[in-house]
Amino acid sequence: MSSRSDLLREVMLETGTSQSQLSRVSGVRQSSISQALSGKLNLSDDQLERLLSCMGFRLEVVRRRVVPELTRSERRSWLLHRRLSTHLTRPRLESWRPQVERNLGRLRDGVSGQPHVRNLGRWEVLIERGDLPGIHRVLTGLDRDSIGMREVSPMGGLLPQDERADVLGLAG
Repeated sequence: MSSRSDLLREVMLETGTSQSQLSRVSGVRQSSISQALSGKLNLSDDQLERLLSCMGFRLEVVRRRVVPELTRSERRSWLLHRRLSTHLTRPRLESWRPQVERNLGRLRDGVSGQPHVRNLGRWEVLIERGDLPGIHRVLTGLDRDSIGMREVSPMGGLLPQDERADVLGLAG
């Protein structure tokens, strides 16, 4: 898939539109168009759509589901943390806090190197702030950042043993 800057450049070439012409018709500063074309300014889909429409084109964004490629360990961790996420409420987080803080201390003593040390710090901030949406994102996210955060998860020992066994049975 072309980058936004490549797509803008292709349409400008196809329509014979210069940066200054596009600037005049769109109301976008020429310097901003130049930065977008060079990749120094990252256009949003809405901004790109606006510029393309000035040249007689529309932007089509295709979204589709993608099954992520996870290792067996990453999948097991995700399933366990996802189940834990079903229990996460503000009162539950407060009741978990002593165990989570003990786990954080134990992890802090045993972990070295990046990104683990940084991710522990991020966990500490999430827990300290009581950031439920942020914690849910880390517990259930399939992006590489969330997977990395779960590698140093302070959530061990919180899931009831029967649920843990059920989840691990599903994980295979």
